[in-house]
Amino acid sequence: MDWLHTIFHKSPEIALFLSLAVGYYVGQINFGKFQLGGVGGSLLAAVVISQVGVTVDNGVKAVMFAVFIYAVGYDSGPGFFNSLNRKTLREIAMAVFLAVSALITVVICAKLFHLNKGIAAGLAGGALTQSAIIGTAGDAIARLGLPADQVKSLQSDVAIAYAVTYVFGSLGAIIVCVNVLPKFMGQGLREASIQAEAEMSGGTPLLATGQVTALRQLFGRAYRVLDAQGKKVDEIESLENDYIAIERVRRAGKAFEPEPDTVLQKDDIVLVVGRREQIVDVARLIGPEVTDSEDASLILQTRQAVFTAKGLNHHTIGDIRERVDRTLRHGVFVESITRVGQPVPVLAGTKVEHGDVITFYGTAKDTKRAVQAAGYELPYTIKTDFIYMGVGLVLGLLIGLVVVNIAGIPLTLGSGGGCLLAGLLFGWMRGKHPMYGVMPSAASRLLQDFGLAAFVAVVGLNSGLQAVVTIKQLGLTIFLLGVFVTLFPLLLTMVFGRYVLGYRNAAILAGALSGSRSANPAFGGVLDKAESAVPTVPFAITYAIANVLLTLLGPLVVGLV
Repeated sequence: MDWLHTIFHKSPEIALFLSLAVGYYVGQINFGKFQLGGVGGSLLAAVVISQVGVTVDNGVKAVMFAVFIYAVGYDSGPGFFNSLNRKTLREIAMAVFLAVSALITVVICAKLFHLNKGIAAGLAGGALTQSAIIGTAGDAIARLGLPADQVKSLQSDVAIAYAVTYVFGSLGAIIVCVNVLPKFMGQGLREASIQAEAEMSGGTPLLATGQVTALRQLFGRAYRVLDAQGKKVDEIESLENDYIAIERVRRAGKAFEPEPDTVLQKDDIVLVVGRREQIVDVARLIGPEVTDSEDASLILQTRQAVFTAKGLNHHTIGDIRERVDRTLRHGVFVESITRVGQPVPVLAGTKVEHGDVITFYGTAKDTKRAVQAAGYELPYTIKTDFIYMGVGLVLGLLIGLVVVNIAGIPLTLGSGGGCLLAGLLFGWMRGKHPMYGVMPSAASRLLQDFGLAAFVAVVGLNSGLQAVVTIKQLGLTIFLLGVFVTLFPLLLTMVFGRYVLGYRNAAILAGALSGSRSANPAFGGVLDKAESAVPTVPFAITYAIANVLLTLLGPLVVGLV
């Protein structure tokens, strides 16, 4: 192994990228229905590779964690601040309750079993599957003023405890949210989703992530005017409650865009655009459908808008439709809505919130008008605004340098907390003013995945030798404590949600509970069982809040243990 040691000594970055490659390969291996994941795999791979002897500069670790935690805050910012209102108090209460109960559970376990600050923080990170705790706790440990070797040892313990407890942390959340909760509520997730759909829309089916309907909801058809002869365009559209739009008319071989008061004549060919449930009956109002309509065809498009309309925040789609002038919504259809990257059901009873991304469907003129009324158009670009991102990171790192002494105790957010706060603020401002600070979701995902995996790999490479010793001494104890820390706060929060917060629907409670733990694998299992997007709305709210609260548990555990 001397030749490997020589290579890693000359080029330690080789060990870093080898850890990522091997780690992500291992992370994709299925153990039943469970996968270790790229972050956990990279940590284990780094620990193994570190036995050869390799050291990576800590500056790499600091940079990787800064971009990771900033990107997390940036993505969560719009949803986090938008969720802080009276109408989402139930979801806020659930996320806060789980975070507080988890913190108390970890601190009590640490006191009873005499765990040091590093082991306790790693226990929280792994059992709650909040990888960012590795960074925030490590940053807090570095600011304790301890000798360098002790700091390195404690930071190593964080990574060790995380690795030992992460597997069941992920699996336990799935068990509770997908299996235990439905039995506790006495209602299957699919059954609960159907009930919620019926309450919101009279039974209109919703689509989960990745699902599409075999029958398109929006499309156009051409009809020859017979029964509608002598009637105005506006009159025909109003008969279907404006869920259809006559966008083009061909008359005597010439095509034109009609006005609301245009009178239809016999044998006109009209192009009607609308939703399937309305447009299938249009023939009885206008005349027979025709296929010879090439010169009456029209190019339609989609536009995305960030919803920021004043006076309409937290209003339902049905209410907004009633409030908006008829001429403004003519020919415009809402194709989809996403909130914090998650699809939201497009139903009359769905509440739209500032920061939601709405996709409009219609002609170029109609969709442009709708986007301007809804807020700001979301530009289609793959370029990241590095000016905006750089200023945000600088501000976050400067905030992390601020130290406030309270009763002689120095308190600071550190670089992790500072970058998280800056990311939240800059992400929120981007939601309000989307013409600035573009960071495509793919770029943000890369920063998060690569930043965290590289950070964890550096921790594993620099502390792997010590890790093996600690696992031999405390491995089983840490694992069993991880099982308890995983299950107890989840079960307690489930009971709290049912009997104190008054959740009655199993699918909605499952979405809120998985979001409160920021447990993406559990949420994926919930969607799979529910076969519906119903759990998405409560998940998006609690996830945005929990992503911040659970990340802050790192320095809190370090300070309290």
